[in-house]
Amino acid sequence: MMLSSTVPEAASRLLSFVNASPTPFHAVQTTVQRLEKVGFSKLKESDGWDKVVKPGGKYFFTRNQSTIVAFTTPQNWKQGAGLSIVATHIDSPNLRIRPISKRTKAGYLQVGIETYGGGIWHSWLDRDLSVAGRVITSNGSGQFKSRLIKVDRPILRIPSLAIHLDRGVNDSLKFNQETEFVPILGLISEQLNATSESPKLSTRDVQASSIANNHHSALLSLLASELSIAPDDIFDFELRVTQLYDNQPSQLGGIANEFVFSPRMDNQFSSFCAVDALIGSLSSNTLLEGNVNCIALFNHEEVGSVSSTGAESNLIPSVLSRLSPTPDLLAQSIASSFLVSCDMGHAIHPNYTNKHEENHQPRINGGVMIKTNAKQKYTSDAIGSFLVKKLVEKKGGKVQEYEARNDMPCGSTVGPSLSTMGLRVVDVGCPMLSMHSIRETAGTSDVQSCIDLFQSLFENFAQLDAELVAE
Repeated sequence: MMLSSTVPEAASRLLSFVNASPTPFHAVQTTVQRLEKVGFSKLKESDGWDKVVKPGGKYFFTRNQSTIVAFTTPQNWKQGAGLSIVATHIDSPNLRIRPISKRTKAGYLQVGIETYGGGIWHSWLDRDLSVAGRVITSNGSGQFKSRLIKVDRPILRIPSLAIHLDRGVNDSLKFNQETEFVPILGLISEQLNATSESPKLSTRDVQASSIANNHHSALLSLLASELSIAPDDIFDFELRVTQLYDNQPSQLGGIANEFVFSPRMDNQFSSFCAVDALIGSLSSNTLLEGNVNCIALFNHEEVGSVSSTGAESNLIPSVLSRLSPTPDLLAQSIASSFLVSCDMGHAIHPNYTNKHEENHQPRINGGVMIKTNAKQKYTSDAIGSFLVKKLVEKKGGKVQEYEARNDMPCGSTVGPSLSTMGLRVVDVGCPMLSMHSIRETAGTSDVQSCIDLFQSLFENFAQLDAELVAE
């Protein structure tokens, strides 16, 4: 039997997005580049919007380089109109380099790290790791700039312990995340000038903004080289945030290329689809009237969303109030709005089928799934589920249902916190395997299914909502 290996074009675009986006900073940058290419204008939160946002416009703004909101207004837009919103997150479990990372032990250069989110940390062992993030640099004349960095070669590794030294490892793998989960950067040598006995600069000779004593000089020199900064100017920049990432790129897999093998599917998969759908909706003739179409790509969902760039910030309330600046108009807008919270979900696992409720077993490439939870860990109700099903139906797609077992905990999304402002919210996602592993598995056909749902929301929601009576 001949198997088709045709790859959906949307899946190929997803690979490019993820490979360019090892951190939320890079994901925002990649999104900005795509939006500006099709004519979106950048707004600043510090500026007034009253005379800038107009009917038929395309806009975006970012906050702290790590979250982005973009929206389009219909040709006949007026203040008080509702918003059709897709909300996702762009952070993933990872390892962050500590503010003071310099470590040496047993002849090795090591880098101190802190875990971020609820990762499957053993999956990070014996992987080719590199660093990416942002760096504060100085031009030598008193001006400072936050610049992104991505080192495109493996420089770090967390080696596992040989089985000969741990005979029970296959029965129970346990390790201390503080003392037995420290990446190796290299070997101590005179050339690196980084032995534990090396003299340190006096604090009297080092400015408070300097990080020269906090990290290995070899690591700082590498970062300086990547940014075309002379090593002698190392004191002129400040390393704010750098995180480890899997240096192996995202790629297609499976006998018929039905899978995406990749880091950060949770939740860059959904974020890419949101951006793609908003751009795709620009050519629709149905955008003459109706809701403002909006996407919000949040940070810090994996650690609770409580930050200035997380879903519990004022980002969405701010957009709503700035587009509808009086209490009466704002109330009208909220009542006419609908938010789709999209976060990846758990596909049925062939080796662990008992982990799913017997009637709720989503399949990879089986279409978008609606997430339901009676305890409101997910926000889906009958109205939201109906609207999603009708929107998917308009694109000829399929819908799957997911609900966790009673004896297993349920995950979290940005949906519940966003619903507290009075918005109608539904939780959806696409099925995947190995969530929170350094390498996850998603479906190539599900990429287009997710895009289709979002594009249908942008094109059809206002009309569909007008046909629904639920008072």
